[in-house]
Amino acid sequence: MKTDLREAKKERRRQIAAALAGLSAEKRAADSARICAQLREFPAWRQARWVLLFAPMPEEPDIWPLLAEALAASKIAALPRFNRHTRGYAAARVQSLPEDVAVGHYGIREPVTRCPPLALSGFDLILVPGVAFDSRGGRLGHGKGYYDRLLSSVRGVKCGVAFTEQLAGEIPVGPADVRMNFVVTPEGCAKCGT
Repeated sequence: MKTDLREAKKERRRQIAAALAGLSAEKRAADSARICAQLREFPAWRQARWVLLFAPMPEEPDIWPLLAEALAASKIAALPRFNRHTRGYAAARVQSLPEDVAVGHYGIREPVTRCPPLALSGFDLILVPGVAFDSRGGRLGHGKGYYDRLLSSVRGVKCGVAFTEQLAGEIPVGPADVRMNFVVTPEGCAKCGT
């Protein structure tokens, strides 16, 4: 069963990668701007005091402008930071750009070591990257389980962030996979159902 799930996830990753390969840089930029606009109107974003964002990789929607906006709005803003000892990610506060952010593990921007860690239970909203999402809140990551372990301690609203091409009919999920409450795309922010 575990091998079947792993293979199903691998196949879904291939399908989504093929769909994303056809996106031009201009469309990625335009869709990223639309995603940011959708998030700005999302009540959970507007009401959140503590927000965990992510530093987008090249194939992911660029939500980076929202970090500066969160800081300007006096929100407690954080990014995941890799811990080499635990081999996992934890949230660390960012208070100033670019002083508090540097390229870290896997070439992903993350808070520098002087940035204080924050308890995951304190976040009101968590913006979550992924390879693919479905309408039931299923999320397909890159296969290492880092985000699922990070999200397992979160109490706030979990919102997947995706291009429309990253939406799938159904994501194969296992018992360790954490479901999203919402998924935001360029078209809108949809509540996930079970």
